[in-house]
Amino acid sequence: MNSINLTLILYLTTIYRRKYIKLNYFYLKISSSFLVFLFLISGCVNSQQDLKTVKSAISNKTIVVGAKRIQSYISILENKSVGIVGNQTSMVDDVHLVDTLLRLGVDVKMVFAPEHGFRGEADAGEKVVDGKDPVSGLPIKSLYGKKNRKPSPETLADIDVLIFDIQDVGVRFYTYISTMHYIMEACAEQQKLMIVLDRPNPNGFYVDGPVLKPQNSSFIGLHPVPVVHGMTIGEYAKMINGQGWLNNGIKCELKIIRCENYTHLDYYKLPVNPSPNLPNMSSIYLYPSLCLFEGTNVSVGRGTSFPFQVYGSPYIEKTSFYFTPKPSFGAKYPKHNGSKCYGYDLRVYGDSIFKYEKKFKVDWVLSMRKLSKNKDEFFREDGFFRLLTGDTSIRKMIEENKSANEIWMSFQPEVQQFKTVRKKYLLYPDFE
Repeated sequence: MNSINLTLILYLTTIYRRKYIKLNYFYLKISSSFLVFLFLISGCVNSQQDLKTVKSAISNKTIVVGAKRIQSYISILENKSVGIVGNQTSMVDDVHLVDTLLRLGVDVKMVFAPEHGFRGEADAGEKVVDGKDPVSGLPIKSLYGKKNRKPSPETLADIDVLIFDIQDVGVRFYTYISTMHYIMEACAEQQKLMIVLDRPNPNGFYVDGPVLKPQNSSFIGLHPVPVVHGMTIGEYAKMINGQGWLNNGIKCELKIIRCENYTHLDYYKLPVNPSPNLPNMSSIYLYPSLCLFEGTNVSVGRGTSFPFQVYGSPYIEKTSFYFTPKPSFGAKYPKHNGSKCYGYDLRVYGDSIFKYEKKFKVDWVLSMRKLSKNKDEFFREDGFFRLLTGDTSIRKMIEENKSANEIWMSFQPEVQQFKTVRKKYLLYPDFE
């Protein structure tokens, strides 16, 4: 099998793994048997061995998350006092990591909870308090809030090893990577080993968006990376260490338990919702772009059954689609509570088309500002939009009525520079 044929096999295999051939905005579903037929008629397959190679390449693979590879880290935990940074996504099949390790006799001393809490029941931005896990009986230490972000030396005094196992979504302002930063910093300062149980990035198949400038750093964006960074939590931890982003450039002793069979070409479907307002894959794909509306007077559907899959506002002319936010799980005080929000529905578009575009979009923010009855009140006064974009120039260009393409092109040089740095820390085959 020559190199040209092998390249064609890999290309068609990639198409098959995504299950669709793209035809403009339509997708043709194909079967594995049809793909083998394509190989045969293309002349790529010249022998039984070639046919085996093709069938092996297109077979459905099973991605194994780091937490499930227990034999790769259980020996490290022997005779050690262990703390676990986790939440509702920290699962080993159908059993929580905490319960799994306790059953294996691991001395788990404490659980640390990020934004949304250990069981993922708190609203975005809601205070997460210390407590006790009713299932395991272990004490829970909150890591969310200005005073709680980094565990104190006293808190870690009886801990030998900290395990970090949280499903991220690969977006700079999704705060789990900020939590990881402070955990790494505490471990480095207290000479503790940190084990990262890696999980696939559901948005790990592209890199895009404005790159954060240091003067715009906050808990919703600590590092100079694009909105969509295209890295797993393990790769990102390597970057934090390697780029010297911890306090005074200190290094954290890291052990990363890699996923098996994962690549950055994969569209990985999350088995557990990562937070209350990301209930499905459509919301996860749309989140990087739609979250910019959190810095405006436009609702992204918090307080409905379809958050981060729609957007709308009471301050534009009526459209055929509207929704009315109401208090609900994960949104106790939704924006525009009880008011009709006119706008647009992206539920089908998010999972069937948008993910294949692999692009951070400012188009929707631009269009809603143009439709807004009072453009002076479109952006929040507290500067939250700046913290989300990480760059003052994005809002400025929107207010100057620059086109979506002009805005997108403005940050592409920095995105390309970041991609070069990013490659040094990758643990898995990349998308390019």
